[in-house]
Amino acid sequence: MLRIHQALQAGGFPNASKLAREVEVSTKTIHRDVEFMRDRLNLPIEYDARHNGYHYTGEVSGFPTMQITEGEIFALVVAEKALQQYRGTSFEKPLLSAIKKMEQALPDTISLNLADIEQTISFRTRAEPILNLEIFDVLAKAVAQRQQLELHYRKPGHTAEKRLVDAYHLANINGEWFLFAFDHARKDLRTFAPARIQSAQPTGKTFERSQKFSLEKRLRDSFGVHAGEGKFEVVIRFAPRAADYIREKKWHASQTLRDLKDGGAELRMKLSSLAEVERWVLSWGGEAKVLKPKELAETVRNAAKKILAG
Repeated sequence: MLRIHQALQAGGFPNASKLAREVEVSTKTIHRDVEFMRDRLNLPIEYDARHNGYHYTGEVSGFPTMQITEGEIFALVVAEKALQQYRGTSFEKPLLSAIKKMEQALPDTISLNLADIEQTISFRTRAEPILNLEIFDVLAKAVAQRQQLELHYRKPGHTAEKRLVDAYHLANINGEWFLFAFDHARKDLRTFAPARIQSAQPTGKTFERSQKFSLEKRLRDSFGVHAGEGKFEVVIRFAPRAADYIREKKWHASQTLRDLKDGGAELRMKLSSLAEVERWVLSWGGEAKVLKPKELAETVRNAAKKILAG
């Protein structure tokens, strides 16, 4: 609508077809936006049949500014701060451009002291993922344009191998990026860490994403990104010192938490895989004890023995 306003201000009686080509939308969208500008924003727009185009019938000093609350402008600044972790990625330019456009449309009467907010909000990442930005850009474009890719992918402890994949989805999960893609050799969906991709090249082919793909369903019973085929009831008892930290977060959608008389807590979850929850339990040291299932308790016990032996 701002582009339409600018065209009307410039004169020339632009019509819907011309505006649609310039803004790269359909003529139906232009008609709808012009109607909104006239009826909801009270702009004096009329269609002139002699000139086959729209024009302003009265003086318009500027496009009406958006109404925004102090809380919304505060949230906008927080969003801009959050972008710092994406500096240098393919997301930086379009996101900053979008935020700049929103800031330019804000009312001049906003009195919130943005300088104060700059000094009171920041984002920190404990372990920042190391990304090859050129490869990441290829992945982002492949997902958006449904391109087939040839990857050279290295699993931990293995040499790199060629993988032909259909790039379905890029997700940032707990601060780390993952590519969900259909692997042609394995004929199944696989999860790839971009940091382990040594090269990524489009094959020139496109694909239709499976209608069955749903990231939410795939990760529903996982503790992170590892989706298994099992069904495990996991029960972990936390000592009082760790229990308060456990109560502060929702660790899994299926969790139930029971407070214990000694100040501790018992966490129950239903998971499809034990690989990631094992590492999580070990991170709590002696403050966490696995009650169920037996195989998780055994793997944690063996890992702890190796730590002591080292």
